[in-house]
Amino acid sequence: MLQWLSGRGARNCQGFTRRTALKAGFLGLSGLTIGDMLKLRANGAATSNEKSVILIWLDGGPSQLDSYDPKPDAPLDYRGPWTALQTNVPGMLVSETLPRHTQFADKMAFVRSLHHGTGDHFAGAHWMLTGRAGSTSVNLPQMFPSVGSYISRVKGPNQPGVPAYVGLPAAQSVYLFPGYQGAAYLGSAYNPFDVDTESKYLHYTYQVKVGKPKCLDNLTPPEGLRANDRRDLLSALDTLERNADQSGHMASLDKFQQSAMSLILSGKSRQAFDLEKEDPRLIDKYGDNPWGRYTLMARRLVEAGVSFVTVDMPHWDDHSNIEKGHGGKFEVVDRAVCALLDDLILRGRLDNTLVMVMGEFGRTPRINTGQPGIPIPGRDHWGDAMSVMLAGGGIRGGTVVGATNSKAEFPVDRPLKPHDLLATVYHLLGIDYHQSFQDHAGRPVPILSEGDVIREIV
Repeated sequence: MLQWLSGRGARNCQGFTRRTALKAGFLGLSGLTIGDMLKLRANGAATSNEKSVILIWLDGGPSQLDSYDPKPDAPLDYRGPWTALQTNVPGMLVSETLPRHTQFADKMAFVRSLHHGTGDHFAGAHWMLTGRAGSTSVNLPQMFPSVGSYISRVKGPNQPGVPAYVGLPAAQSVYLFPGYQGAAYLGSAYNPFDVDTESKYLHYTYQVKVGKPKCLDNLTPPEGLRANDRRDLLSALDTLERNADQSGHMASLDKFQQSAMSLILSGKSRQAFDLEKEDPRLIDKYGDNPWGRYTLMARRLVEAGVSFVTVDMPHWDDHSNIEKGHGGKFEVVDRAVCALLDDLILRGRLDNTLVMVMGEFGRTPRINTGQPGIPIPGRDHWGDAMSVMLAGGGIRGGTVVGATNSKAEFPVDRPLKPHDLLATVYHLLGIDYHQSFQDHAGRPVPILSEGDVIREIV
């Protein structure tokens, strides 16, 4: 609920009394005072670059051979159960698991030579999401901010009234929330705004109704709060914020606090989260399952002005039964991603929206014999070769960057690291990734300590 409380008392230069107070209810948020609200707007300073990013996060590690780097001439125990398909770009192949991709390859870039050398879920996820080596399975806490958090901090939202960074249903990595998609020393104000922290880490087969997220029930302005009241309130908060102290406390607001007021007062943002009035035919186009519906929601959010959206598509750690496991999941990814690209094209937004599909590492090129209790072939962890798909956002489509050897074991051409990938993302969004921010010890740390833009796709 939202309460507007006003009473007598000395007025400040904006005309608000000292007794004016706000309480915004959102998920675990217990209440906000006007003192909290004076420090609101921790979403970052907006720039003129209105591009957005939609990250399709395949948590657990998808196979490079069974997606964007098929090896149809490799021995059967390497190439796996699927063959390769020719796309609409001559010589640009995808796995048979991604038939719809064949019609959109001219809009896509496949980076096939990415590697970081670790099979540790946590180390790989941290490296892919932050561009830096750091956290590991024996040292879990996040060491550096994520790409989404930096975009939130430096760029902010593309439109007022929406958060800069959203997790659908909740941003995570390897069962950690927000995991290495969090803000680390930038402060919790730049953590992702999670839509549903009750239903999370969803397999595509989960029977979860994704229509009107529960959080919207707490984001409805009370009756009697007129449009003029909302405009006056936001105007006053903006003005008062400029008079706040320069201690940096603004940037340490709780993640729910930083977003609750904008969401409560902005009908536009609430509508973007609400799929209940969406055309059922469009929902079916994306796939009527949690992954498809959240991908559609991601498109609605970037259209409303959100700068970075993570769509969580987990459960890729198929050490056994990869044909059924990866096969079913890639069918859903294929449908959702291509519906997203088609939608962005039809709406004229593809050039302003960068779509990324990736996980924390690849899978072992040679198929194993299963695992204890499940003696059905699968693939294990592999950080020496992985593939990432990029589309939109100004990238050069119909492009393949780098190559692995004949069995997809390691790069043999144009080896690239996660920091090169993220340097490219920052470049596309107009962010100088050499700029620094203070860590917990007060030391200036650049966004990336190394990395070069992948010029072939820019």
